[in-house]
Amino acid sequence: MSGSGQTARILSAEPVRRLLGQWAETLAQVLESMTDSKPQIEWQPAAGAPPESEMLWWEQAFQIAPSQPVWIAAPREVWEYAGTLTLKAAGLENVEAGEARNTWFEIVGQSLGGMARSLSAMLGRDVTCEPGAEHAPGALPEEWASVAISFGETHLPPLWFTLSPPLAELVAAPAPAETTGPGPYTPGEGAPESNDPPHLQSRTMELLLDVDLPVSISFGRTHLPLKDVLKLTTGSIVELNRSVHDTVEVRVNQCLIARGEVVVVDGNYGVRIQEIASRQDRLRSIR
Repeated sequence: MSGSGQTARILSAEPVRRLLGQWAETLAQVLESMTDSKPQIEWQPAAGAPPESEMLWWEQAFQIAPSQPVWIAAPREVWEYAGTLTLKAAGLENVEAGEARNTWFEIVGQSLGGMARSLSAMLGRDVTCEPGAEHAPGALPEEWASVAISFGETHLPPLWFTLSPPLAELVAAPAPAETTGPGPYTPGEGAPESNDPPHLQSRTMELLLDVDLPVSISFGRTHLPLKDVLKLTTGSIVELNRSVHDTVEVRVNQCLIARGEVVVVDGNYGVRIQEIASRQDRLRSIR
């Protein structure tokens, strides 16, 4: 192991090792659900840092505090193999490198969404992913994890994974969770203050609970001149106003209620809810 002192001790801390183990399990689950193949994934401390010029980098920050991202570096053989295997499982015969690359980023994004949930449980507060980017760290951290992936007899070169030192230290020694909600309510002392409307309990509401509502997923929007609409044919591509890494919108009766990330479950697309829309967002969506 190349790190020493405080940095070297962080990766050996039990909370950090548990976080890496949970992320490796999530990555395996994501790959299995998207490729119909069950991979074996193991991680261990790495000696040295990855060769920056030969890697496809992904930087992922979390909504905890600034400058606390994680980085994943993947050799071409890994992202190309995993992306191609995923797209072929979806029915594509010929897969271009760019398509495999974008699919690899989707796989990584889903696995890091699982890491955000693990961080939430460890830190005792809600942690979500911020928009990630294809970006290497400015200065390579000293300590790395080597993540070995194999599909049956196919053994791929290892991934490289690291946490920024502030995030690693936070996970290794988490601060007590802050209590921001109202305290326990004692009868006779008045109702606790809340901005949320009171829970409705009425026979009318009970009748409405079984009403079916149309739920739709919005991947994005665009505006086209009529002359361009008339030119659309089979195979035409319409560019939307949302990148592949942005969250999608969950709408009920065309009203925004939540945002989330696209996942694949047993061969079907789904959406993992990451954020419930605020009342102001809901009102703006129906104007």
